[in-house]
Amino acid sequence: MEETDFVNMELNEVVIKKISPILPQRSDLHLYMLRLDAIHPIVSGNKLFKLKYYLEEALQSTHRTLLTFGGTYSNHLAATAYAAKEAGLRSIACVRGEEGRKPSHTLEFCRSQQMEIHFMERELYRQISETPNEDFLTSRFGPHITIPSGGFGVMGARGARDIADFIPENFYSHICVAVGSATTLAGLMMAGRKEKIIAFPVLKGMTDIPERLRKLTVQNTVQPEVMQDYSFGGFGKWNMDLISFMNRFYKVNNIPLDFVYNAKMMFGITDLIRKGFFPPGSHILAIHTGGLQGNASLPANLLAF
Repeated sequence: MEETDFVNMELNEVVIKKISPILPQRSDLHLYMLRLDAIHPIVSGNKLFKLKYYLEEALQSTHRTLLTFGGTYSNHLAATAYAAKEAGLRSIACVRGEEGRKPSHTLEFCRSQQMEIHFMERELYRQISETPNEDFLTSRFGPHITIPSGGFGVMGARGARDIADFIPENFYSHICVAVGSATTLAGLMMAGRKEKIIAFPVLKGMTDIPERLRKLTVQNTVQPEVMQDYSFGGFGKWNMDLISFMNRFYKVNNIPLDFVYNAKMMFGITDLIRKGFFPPGSHILAIHTGGLQGNASLPANLLAF
């Protein structure tokens, strides 16, 4: 991955693996996974792609400071903290809500990477996390480069567009991706691929995806197909059906999934296969966007990996 050489991180090769769905095999369908999760143990999945141009801008600035937003278990915060330290940058996090008695493992890790943690009242956080008020933030934290929550923004989408470079053309019929901020989805749309893109929102009732794509300057007239039935009640929500699926998927494919994003996508893909959504002869690519550190928030011994 030459694009990330400036961060000075040792990255693994991006691979695509053929996988088995958790149901009786259909010989007329072919399922694959783009293993972005295996790029790096911390800055895994789509994280480094979304951070790429923000990191470049901060490295070229005089203040060399990044400021970003996230929750107490945010994959984005952990990745930003690590990447910033590796690049020799200062990092600041505005964290949603009040500080608890015991910090999450994510925030402990961020602090170990010298990230400065500042807790923010939820309503204020909601107002500025995706559309930051730069005057307010600069007056409070000094000069910096702002990364909106989840890497949302044109620069994040430009970075995510590079994911398409690892997907061979004219082979897959469908590309599937979990959706949080829609930044990775926007990047795939920017790439102008011919495959049908299937989006799996992890937020309940996420109806603003077209608006988010417009904000990220995606002018593609072909919209993704959005599957709204697999959020499991909302962001970070789960039940034992999802956990059981994750364990079975790992047993069959030896690939760990996270419960926030990728397990919901794979559960959805499997259900759609069962319902006959994909035509015979389909070659389906699921993008594993990483984020496995979030599984540490689950009760102990729930997962088999």
